[in-house]
Amino acid sequence: MSSLLDDWVQHKVISSRPPHDLSKDGPLRFALYARTSTEDFQDPVSSCGWQREAARILVGGWGVIVAEFVDIGYSRRLPWTDRPQSAALLTALADPDRGWDAIVVGEYERAFSGDQLTQLLPFLQSNDVQLWLPEAGGPVDPDNPVHQALMLLLGGQSQREVLRARYRVLAAMRTQAADQGRFLGGRPPYGYRLVDAGPHPNRAHARWGRRLHRLDADPATAPHVRWMFAQRLAGVSVAGIARMLNGRGTPCPSSVDRERNPHRSGQMWTLRTVAAILGNPRYTGRQVWNRQSAGTANLAVRGWNTPQEWVISTKRSHPALVSDDDFVTAQSIRAARATQNGSRRVYLLAGLL
Repeated sequence: MSSLLDDWVQHKVISSRPPHDLSKDGPLRFALYARTSTEDFQDPVSSCGWQREAARILVGGWGVIVAEFVDIGYSRRLPWTDRPQSAALLTALADPDRGWDAIVVGEYERAFSGDQLTQLLPFLQSNDVQLWLPEAGGPVDPDNPVHQALMLLLGGQSQREVLRARYRVLAAMRTQAADQGRFLGGRPPYGYRLVDAGPHPNRAHARWGRRLHRLDADPATAPHVRWMFAQRLAGVSVAGIARMLNGRGTPCPSSVDRERNPHRSGQMWTLRTVAAILGNPRYTGRQVWNRQSAGTANLAVRGWNTPQEWVISTKRSHPALVSDDDFVTAQSIRAARATQNGSRRVYLLAGLL
């Protein structure tokens, strides 16, 4: 639609309704806030489009949308100050020449979770800015008992939706990893590569061309992993293995996969890298899931789960680079340090305290 025709339509809509009781002289100018949680599984254009349409229907007759703030790839669990576009919107509130009078969202769940709106409303009031919601039928009135109850209901519902979706997804991934040994995404471990594993079991996804993947031994790097386990079983320390790998000129994981490791030098092996490989059960040929966890609202902060929380497939799903027995034995080995005369001392309490 041309800008001229769009202006005519907006004028006809505004003139067809009486002005809202809370409006200023002339139509209100609105800033739209929209959010798309995932860029890979949602179309940002379509998602923002229906949110914009819902907002236009809400404010039609009382104003027009003159600015847009759209976050893509950020969870609703993040506070507004931690999302780039919502943070920019909050910053713009302090500018008297911001160019808009009120904020409108197309759906509560797109913008808020839990008590986020309750915490935000006082800040909006202090800047004399209204917040319009479709669920409220217009501007939110913090002093209205009905609106107060509605905000509590919507906040709890939004949080419940996140928790329910999270539970269903995690339960499904647990089953797929343990019972099916399915590769659930991410980068392949050093020593492996991804190969095609057939069409997706979901018929709709299969019709769209989605396919499964599985791990297969990488001819270039798998021998290095087998050598590392052999050295560890021979009693070589983790640091010693790292030194030997660097001395042999063996390419480290970040040098093999530079595309996903631009932040690393890719020049040498470290003790931590070697220890991570020697402690990864996926080299036994079984799929492993839930080694890492994002247990906080800040999705950028991740921690390592304990081995008791890992999900390991009951059957082998890809070629093993080390046997079960050798892997378990490698976890219990502690390299003994050589003394000045070349002998080695064995301490009975080593590793226990």
